[in-house]
Amino acid sequence: SSSSSPKRIKGHDRRNLQLRFKSKLSLPLFTGGKVEGEQGAAIHVSLIDANTGHVVTGSPESWATLDVVVLEGDFNNEDGDNWTQEEFDSHVVKEREGKRPLLTGDLQVILKEGVGTLGELTFTDNSSWIRSRKFRLGLKVASDSCEGIRIREAKTEAFTVKDHRGELYKKHYPPALNDEVWRLEKIGKDGSFHKKLNQAGIFTVEDFLILVVRDSQRLRN
Repeated sequence: SSSSSPKRIKGHDRRNLQLRFKSKLSLPLFTGGKVEGEQGAAIHVSLIDANTGHVVTGSPESWATLDVVVLEGDFNNEDGDNWTQEEFDSHVVKEREGKRPLLTGDLQVILKEGVGTLGELTFTDNSSWIRSRKFRLGLKVASDSCEGIRIREAKTEAFTVKDHRGELYKKHYPPALNDEVWRLEKIGKDGSFHKKLNQAGIFTVEDFLILVVRDSQRLRN
């Protein structure tokens, strides 16, 4: 009704719209490897009204197009949430001179009713050359989307990107039965647990699982 319209519009003006990453990244990250969520899951994002904590739906903003960018790892270390768009943009990291684009793949996300999923993303360079030696992923509304409405950008935790040779030491999700046993969490390659397990004849994930069932106390010892 016409009498309720002013209230609705006034409420609209008071919204505190923020983008948020709903998933944590699977770390460590390596150049040339796919950027994934924990345990290989997809990385989900959402548009939130911070005043209510609810996902924003049913408005033009809930169908916004977002740009995925790389940020300096030391951006907003104090974990406040009151940065300006200019502060965010000033911490975006571009590729080193003469190098390929730092982040390649699906560099845009289209929200559907306030939620979206990152596509395939790959880092082409490590993070050792910037001041903090770490990156963050960031999300911002594309320049031609939602003009005139402030939507606070999103950022992930800071993380290191290593050269792809480190992939040799990466865990597998899920681990395969014939994987070497050090591919399991908390067992370092050539570490004390790895060596003790090998000395006991446990070389693969399958060996480990068999002993879990047959003699868990021996495995614990």
